[in-house]
Parts: sequence; C-alpha cells; structure tokens
Amino acid sequence: MKELSTRYNPHEIEENIYKSWTSANLFHAKEDTVKKSYCIVIPPPNITGVLHMGHALNNTIQDILVRWKRMQGFEALWMPGTDHAGIATQNVVEKELAKEGVKRQDLGREKFLERVWQWREKYGSTIVHQLKRLGSSCDWDRTRFTMDEGLSDAVKEVFIRLYEEGLIYKGDYIINWCPRCGTALSDEEAEHRDIEGMLYYIKYPIEGKEKLEKENEDYVVIATTRPETMLGDVAVAVNPTDERYKHLVEKKLVLPLLKRDLKIIFDETVDPAFGTGALKVTPAHDPVDFELGIRHNLENINAMNPDGTINAIGEDYAGLDRFECREAIVEDLKQRKLLVKTEKHLHAVGHCYRCHVVVEPRLSKQWFVKMKPLAKEAIGVVKEEKIKFYPQRWTKVYLNWMENIRDWCISRQIWWGHRIPVWYCKDCLKYKDARDVDITGPDKKGVYVGREKPSKCPTCGGSNIEQDPDVLDTWFSSWLWPFSTFGWPENTKSLKKFYPTDALVTAQEIIFFWVARMIMAGLKFRGDIPFKDVYIHGTVRDSTGTKMSKSLGNVIDPLDIISEVGSDALRFSIISITSQGQDVFLSKEKFEIGRNFSNKLWNASRYVLMNLKEENLRGDIEKEKLSLADKWILHSLNETAGKVTASLEAYRFNEAAGILYDFIWHKYCDWYLEVSKLSEDKETTQKVLLKVLKGSLKLLHPFMPFITEEIWQKMPETEEKWIVISTWPKAEKIFSDEKASQSMEKLIKMITAIRNIRSFWNVAANEELKIHFNAEDKEHKDVIEANKLYIEKFAGCVIAFVGKIAKRPEESVSALVDNVRIFVPLGGMIDIKKEKDRINKKISELENCIRGIDNKLGNGSFLERAPKEVVEKERSKRIRYEEQIKVLKDNLSAFD
Repeated sequence: MKELSTRYNPHEIEENIYKSWTSANLFHAKEDTVKKSYCIVIPPPNITGVLHMGHALNNTIQDILVRWKRMQGFEALWMPGTDHAGIATQNVVEKELAKEGVKRQDLGREKFLERVWQWREKYGSTIVHQLKRLGSSCDWDRTRFTMDEGLSDAVKEVFIRLYEEGLIYKGDYIINWCPRCGTALSDEEAEHRDIEGMLYYIKYPIEGKEKLEKENEDYVVIATTRPETMLGDVAVAVNPTDERYKHLVEKKLVLPLLKRDLKIIFDETVDPAFGTGALKVTPAHDPVDFELGIRHNLENINAMNPDGTINAIGEDYAGLDRFECREAIVEDLKQRKLLVKTEKHLHAVGHCYRCHVVVEPRLSKQWFVKMKPLAKEAIGVVKEEKIKFYPQRWTKVYLNWMENIRDWCISRQIWWGHRIPVWYCKDCLKYKDARDVDITGPDKKGVYVGREKPSKCPTCGGSNIEQDPDVLDTWFSSWLWPFSTFGWPENTKSLKKFYPTDALVTAQEIIFFWVARMIMAGLKFRGDIPFKDVYIHGTVRDSTGTKMSKSLGNVIDPLDIISEVGSDALRFSIISITSQGQDVFLSKEKFEIGRNFSNKLWNASRYVLMNLKEENLRGDIEKEKLSLADKWILHSLNETAGKVTASLEAYRFNEAAGILYDFIWHKYCDWYLEVSKLSEDKETTQKVLLKVLKGSLKLLHPFMPFITEEIWQKMPETEEKWIVISTWPKAEKIFSDEKASQSMEKLIKMITAIRNIRSFWNVAANEELKIHFNAEDKEHKDVIEANKLYIEKFAGCVIAFVGKIAKRPEESVSALVDNVRIFVPLGGMIDIKKEKDRINKKISELENCIRGIDNKLGNGSFLERAPKEVVEKERSKRIRYEEQIKVLKDNLSAFD
C-alpha cells in the first residue's frame, strides 16, 4: 500500500500530476468514436493577457464541466486558443518600440507586423502556461489562434459571403473614434461612464442683429457640453411646435467666433424641454445631428483631425487638442460676452475600452455589417429556448439588445489584424486615399473582393492595385470561433463531431461583443446554434464590492494564491463563494476555505490508506454485515452523488461544492472515520471506508483535480488507473437505506445536543455526564439502546435511563431531538447560579450593543455620511447580536 506524505504540499504534486495527464494524452478528444460528444470552446484570452481572478473563475467553471462530462463517459472536448486582440496587442508592441525611440510609422507596415509576430512568439503563450497551472484540461494539441491560417481563411470566407449578399457595405457614418488608438470602435467598445462635465449656454446671434440685448429677438441661446464642436456647426434645430422660435422661420443665425451663417431647421425630434429647446447641429461630430443632417440635406463639416486636434476649419484654433480648444473657445466667448452661463452636468461619455481615452463621435467612411437580417433568427432560437441563459435573467438583456440592434462597424484603422480582403484599382477609381473609396454595391468597377490579391484589375486589366488599408474588428474573427476552430469552411470530422457545442461560459460584459454575434454567425454559416447553454458568471470584486483594478491596488493575483495554497485550494474557494450569476466578493482570507479543506481531505485519506489491510479488501461488501453507521454513510454517498449531479446540471456550482464539503468534512471525516475506529468488523469497515473515499474523490475531482488524482494514485490496485477518466458515481440501489440514515442522523443530533450542553455550561471535560432519555416511542428507544456505545463514546457520558420519565431529574438542563427529550443533570458539576448570572450578564451586554447600533442607524447624519459598507456592517452586527441573545435565552430556558 502506497503512503501519502505526512503533510499536504501542493507544490510537490501539481506540476508533476499535470505533466502525467498530458503525457498520457488524457485530455485529447477523438472524432472517430461512438461516444456522445460534449464540447466547450474556451473564450480565447488575449495574447497580451495574464491570468487574473476573472480568468480563474471562468476557467475553473469550464474545467469543472468538462472533467465532469469526461467522467460521465462523453467524448469531452475543451477547445483552447488565444485571440490576437488587435488594438491591445498593437498598443503593447508600440510601447515596446517607444522604449527604443521608434514609432510604427518609422518601420512601415510590413516590418511592424514582423515585430508583432515576434512579440507573439515570445509572450503570446504566457496565459496558456498559466491556465495549465490552474489545472485546465484543454485538448492542447488543438490550440488555435484567431490569426492562424485556418481561421484567416474562415474570416475571408465570411466577409466575401456577406459582401456578396449585400450584408457588408462601406459608408459615411458617425462612428466612435479613439484619438489615442487612431481607430474606429464599435458601440460596444465605447464604454460609457458617467462623468461630471459642464453645460455651456452660448449666444448665437440672429443674422443682422448688432446688439445682443434680448433673447430670441437678437440671439438664441444654445446649450452644449462640447463647445469645441461648434467649429463644425452648420445649423440650429428647434421643434416646430415651440412657440419661442416660430418667428425665426426663414431667418439665419451666425456662428459665434467663426461668423459662419447657420440655417434654422424645424424638426419634431428636438426636445423643447432640454436645455433651451434650441439644438446646435454638427452632423460630422454627433450621431443625432448626423441623422438631422440627412433629413435636412445639411453639409458635413469635420473640424477635427484623427488625433483629436482641430483642423484648418477651426482657423485660429487649428492645431489645438480638442480639450485645449474647449478651454480657448470658452475663454473667447467670455471675452466677447457670448457665454451666458455654465452649469455642472452629469452625463454618460464614451471611453475606449482599451486605452480609456474619451472617444470622439466622428464622421468617417467605414465598413459595416447589416445586423438586423442576421438578428431575426438569433432572437427566435432564444425565445424558443433552443439556447438557454443561466441565470435566466440574461435572456431579457440579450433579447432587448438584439431587438434594437444597430449595424456593426467592423473596420479598424490599425495594422495588426485580419486585413480587409478588398482591393482597389487606382487607375479606375482615381483616389488619393484608399479609405475614401466609395463602394455602392458588389458590381462597383475597379473593386475586387476575394481571398487573394488579383493579378490584374478585373475591370481595366491594369496592375495598379492596392488593398484596403484597414483591418477587421477583432470580434469579426471571434464570432466564428465555435466552428472556425474545427476547420470550417471545410466540413471536417471535428466539425461534424463537436458542432454544435454544448455550453459557453463567459462574463456579462461580452454578451453583446461575442455571445450574440456567435449565435448569429452559427445560424448564418452553419445553419445551427453554436451552443445550447450560456452560463454568465459574475464579476470578481474585492471584499467591499469594488471591482478589482491595478490602479486601486485591490487586485488579488491568482498566481500568488496558487503559489501560496495551491491551485485546488484556489479553485474550490472561489467556486464555494460564487452563487449562480452573482458577483464574487473576494479577500485573501477566503482561500483558507480551500486550503483547510485540502488538508482535511489529505489527512483523512492518509489515515484510511495507512490502516487498510490488503486481505480485508478482497470481495464485495456484504450488505448483511453492515452496521448502522456503514449503512448511513453509504446511503449518504448515494444522496451526495445525486445532489452534486443535479446541481451541476443546473449550473449551481457553489451548491455542488457545498454539498461535497458537508459530506466529506462533516459526515465522512468528523463522524464516520471516528465511528469506524470502534468497529470490530475490520473487513467490512475497511471496505466501506475505501469505497466511500473513492466515491468522494471522484465527485470532488472536477473541483480539485490535483489532490484527488494524487490520492487516487496511492489507492490499492484499481481497474481505473486515472481518476480523470474514471466513472462518475451514481446512486447504487443496493445501498439505499433511508430508515438507517434517519436513525443515524438522530444519533448524531443527540450526541451533538449533549456536547453543546457540556460546552455552553462550561462542564469540565473529565466530568462524566449521566444522561436520561425520555423516549416513549419504541423505535427511538431501540435506536438509543442499540447504539449506546456511540452515544457514550462521542458525547463523553453514560446513559442512566432510556424510557418514559415520570419526573424530571433535579438541577438538569434539557434538549429536544425528534420528540426525544434529553435531560442532563448538572448539580455538583457547576455553580448553577454563577453560570446563570454569567449568561444574564452577557445578554445584558449584547442588548446594550444593540441599543448603541439602533442609535447609530436612527441617526440621519450617520446614514448620510457613513460609507455604505459601514452601514451594512452595523446592520449585520445587530442581526448577529440578536441571534446570540436567542441562543443564550434558549439555553437559560433549558433549566426551566
């Protein structure tokens, strides 16, 4: 029999265990098998990424599902890979170049891309190695990259098909522009945050008015949060029903500072109640104004350069940064008495999701995908529950977004990414900048859309051909992930076997970026849903509920935790405290849950393995030889297997972890192991000990893979060499015994009640308690008498009487367990008056504490000024004190 070391040390086993799994190719999934498939595709982490707690939670959940299904006999595949992360990776490499005093423009496109590929080769697999440390059981031989050759082919195929169907187009639209990254962003990539800005009220003179004395007669007041954009104003809009402005029909206004004539337009969409009811119209710098411009045939005047500086349109302001320009304009307006007033104004402002710079709405020629035609079927499959969200509340969020979906801007003005597969003939199109080429349809002359560069122009036969300089949004490759990773557009064996996949595990912030788009792509290009279930987990926050971020200094590094307590302890801890779909409130102390549980499991397993005798393990368990405790623990194992399976099927991971924790720690370790030491039938007891330990390890394996495999390898010879591919436990009918289970549970409650009395009343450990059981029911009486040894041994007592008690023993306390009244005489063992005084004093102290808390919570000033977490802490303390008082009073009343 192999022995476990005295102390559990995860650092000695985890790396070696993982190597043994991969060497034996245990994570590999086969296409040519009759087994039913189960597949999860990993949300591909960015190649710039390092493991954070969000990754740890997300990948632990995925690994639990895959390991569980693998043990259930499925051909389980967890498809791994990484994302090229266009903007993020380009930013990282540009920062590296900046250290050398070089800009990407100095290198040119091809040389810069060489540097990015070099960076990817050196650092791009960092997070993959970290996922292995976490225990992720991916089929690493299948690892894909969103810019590898196969996925690039899939991207081109999809672009061409959508273009040929008229679902991809190029046009002038207001897009979100990041001046720092120099690229367009989709609506989802422009994260809106509430910031406190200013609302500036500015006089716009009516044409021909020299003295600006009367509002609406000499001038109109316009309210704006972005005065720098007034340089691009072409009109002022008012509602046709607004009586204040009816006299302005046929009149014009004059743009302050630049003296440009502005039309006055009347449009029903203008809200008379917002600001002054008069809206400055800047079609090139605002999406609402852009739509107004189209309806009223207004000119588009772009006042900004791509880097956020003012262009020549701004005259004296040309060259200023947009925010410097704002300050200069406001100052000039003050000097000319054109600024009426300013007000603080809280409003939502878009920020780049990568560099966090304020985005600029900007008129630009970009590539778009028409989304409404794709969204229709994707809405239907969720409404019909062909795809289910867990928790269910995310279904409504998904449907709301899909039913109001806007076209997707897919072009990015960067160099790293999938280059748009469109070529232009300079001779046919006579353009200066390829980005400005207008495309009105698939038959546009001088334009070629295809997989490779054409040898000549399909229109004129010339060779003066240039590829569109833009690249596709990173998500354009990611939305194909569930099928492109299996070799699509080829109809491969892997694609046939594993598509559609089964579950997707992801975070709420990419439901729109990724989940919704994958559903649309799967239906469009494969004619089937990409997955059946979508599990949305919460955000990992610190113990105060604040989102973790480096800038706040509240980040807990999962690699540090793995170094301190091991991967299993991290996994079990974070799953134990994560309710379905709820945010996770994390502190370093929480990882003690998993560390302590690991030690408990290790020590219990060590004890069992050390005491097993090979000669006692031959043959099966004989049911007729089972003791009450044996029957109870085997029945409990059956129940636990059923409950854990049901919880996993419902994606209630913390519930499953809690069930296992209770069974292994409390039932198996605290009770059965101790009871087993009293057994005279060593053969039966050792068989039961081993069977239950094996079943426990199997059930726990998806949660804590390393320690369970290490213990498994020390087991007596077994047909199942590896726990990772062993059979998932099911309830065995032969060991189901509800009656025995109930009897044992009653005994445990009785023993616990007696122990609690000893503890509460400070009875010395060497004092032998004499217990009187008022058990009128024959069944209860028989259970107590048959298991007298257990009660006396584990409660530290002697049983003085079992039956109907006519008179309560003097100076005794009592407890009630399932209609059995337990009396424990304490006379002569304690000073009863002294103990009662002690308890009453404690009750009085707690009541004083509650009064103090009530005074605080009743103080309006405290509630207004104190941080939310402080107020909640006080409320929690009050509840805790009330619970303590109830316990104290209940124990006092036990003497009555």
